[in-house]
Amino acid sequence: MILNPESEVLETLAQTILLAARTAPKAKGIDDVITALAEKEDIEVLASAMEKLADKKGAGFVFLKRDAVNLRNAVAAVLIGVKTSGAAGLNCGACGFETCTEMLNRQKVEVDFKGPNCMLKYVDLGIAVGAAAAKAKDCCVDNRVMYSVGAAARVSGLLDADVIFGIPLSITGKNIFFDRK
Repeated sequence: MILNPESEVLETLAQTILLAARTAPKAKGIDDVITALAEKEDIEVLASAMEKLADKKGAGFVFLKRDAVNLRNAVAAVLIGVKTSGAAGLNCGACGFETCTEMLNRQKVEVDFKGPNCMLKYVDLGIAVGAAAAKAKDCCVDNRVMYSVGAAARVSGLLDADVIFGIPLSITGKNIFFDRK
């Protein structure tokens, strides 16, 4: 008899979750989405970076430390980001600039994320993250989309992308992402 065999399948499920992000629709068919599966040592790098960000950013960001505890208690985490290769060329203004050329020629700022970027790239990222969270739910894997994990992945240099979100994964009898203080 194998007790609790579900713990052995999480890496495969995490890859399935990332598959959902990869195959999510992308604007104009251009895929600038980056995906990664954080391994145990990566989780500690991320959690430590989250704690450092909390200290750096101050009182309004204590949630980063709470999220670091959540991440350390997770079995795995997936990272989904976007590294933009340009703009859609629609001159829609959603990025805050009149033309795509004007936005592309602007000096990028780098804080937690790097921008500005084409709004449609952010939409692509949102659709990919939503597809991943939905697939996790379909696989009965507890999860939570976290800005904090993505910011830590970027500032620590763990993943080379402009904007990143992290999704910690858990397979326990009680969802560890539900009762958070």
